[in-house]
Amino acid sequence: MNDDSSSRIAAALRVWIASAPPGARLPSSRALVAQHRASPVTVQRALRDLTALGLVESRPGVGTFVRTVRTARPADYGWQTAALRGPRARSRPGATVMRTVGNDVIALHAGYPDPELLPRRLVRSALTRAARGDTALSRPPAAGLPELQSWFAHELGTASPLGVTPPTPSDVTVLPGSQSGLSSIFRALAAEGQPLLMESPTYWGAIAAAAQAGVRVVPVPTGSAGPDPAELARAFDETAARAFYTQPTYANPTGIQWSTERAAQVLDVVRSHGAFLIEDDWAHDFGIATTPRPVAAHDDAGHVVYLRSLTKSVSPALRIAAVIARGPARERILADRVAESMYVSGLLQAAALDVVTQPAWLTHLRGMRDQLRARRDLLLDSLDQHAPTVHVDHIPAGGLNLWARLPDSTDLDRLAQDCERAGLLIAPGTEWFPAEPAGAFLRLNYSGPNPAAFPEGALILGRVLASHGG
Repeated sequence: MNDDSSSRIAAALRVWIASAPPGARLPSSRALVAQHRASPVTVQRALRDLTALGLVESRPGVGTFVRTVRTARPADYGWQTAALRGPRARSRPGATVMRTVGNDVIALHAGYPDPELLPRRLVRSALTRAARGDTALSRPPAAGLPELQSWFAHELGTASPLGVTPPTPSDVTVLPGSQSGLSSIFRALAAEGQPLLMESPTYWGAIAAAAQAGVRVVPVPTGSAGPDPAELARAFDETAARAFYTQPTYANPTGIQWSTERAAQVLDVVRSHGAFLIEDDWAHDFGIATTPRPVAAHDDAGHVVYLRSLTKSVSPALRIAAVIARGPARERILADRVAESMYVSGLLQAAALDVVTQPAWLTHLRGMRDQLRARRDLLLDSLDQHAPTVHVDHIPAGGLNLWARLPDSTDLDRLAQDCERAGLLIAPGTEWFPAEPAGAFLRLNYSGPNPAAFPEGALILGRVLASHGG
């Protein structure tokens, strides 16, 4: 009986509320009791129901009021179009490799290694020790902790042959990850509107950084041995460029490693044009069948600006990298970094240094080499068995990826969509070309999670390609 009465009262009040202005005060509980000949409990129940529906709001000691409903209107940001003018550069895609997916998806798209491949125990212990030290409460030098500068300089110096002066700690600038370093290097060495030579294909993040820096990218084709020195020389001559961005060791996405002969030829071209070679040694710690051979180790005249990152090999949570440059180039890069971020977290620097100076770090790298080899070979075998139209012409001697060629008629966007619907996420190769793609490619990461699913992923890829006629 009471429930029916409360529903009747609530219905009557809803009719009244519909015609009342927002903020109008409802009749008092005493008036409602008298009007509807109901008990105070029944009236309170009706008011609670209306409150739950968001139609009224109670103000203790004051009364109950029709809730003020603000009609949401679309925000108008049109004024910003005139204020911002045209963008300096159109943003390039890159979301594919940065996407996070659930455990039910086979992920061959990502650019980071599975946490199983990281030195988790070393990282956790290092963070604990760093949090207890002075670096947790102090401001580090703008160029980085001196001990970390020394470590980066020593790492490159050990590869320098006799007769080449190794870098000093003062040549090192610590960075909050290599991506921000690329932006600073491009701004410092190429300048806005100026040409920057860049391997094609190459790291999509470098393409994005160049666009944001406002430099004009000039693609230089690279093959299974690296860029052709004659093509590089022609690009320098035609553009008057003064910098060339490249990845001589386990290039992303191709996995190519230059021979010592090719490195010497390219360095000769750069020197003869009075230019800079920007060497991105992102995969230094990911050798499988060979060891890294930095081009920068053979230069002491300041032609090579060397970038080394620990983000992928230590932990994505410790975004620590360094650029080694000499002379005025180093000063310009450091000035850009100070203007951009002033300094890098001392706590993160201390933790990264702790990890890489532990004896267990080298043991970890040896174990990771074996794991990467097993994962790479499993993915290669899976593709060979289940996706025969996917061709991997170069088996990488290190790095994290396979660069796979597909039939020329492949619609990469449609392929990626159909694969994702089937539970496989892949990265179309178009994101790694600074200009028009030279063919239909995929970058497949063999360092990601759940390698046991590689055969199933290759099976999905093969089936989807077959359904497309490829």
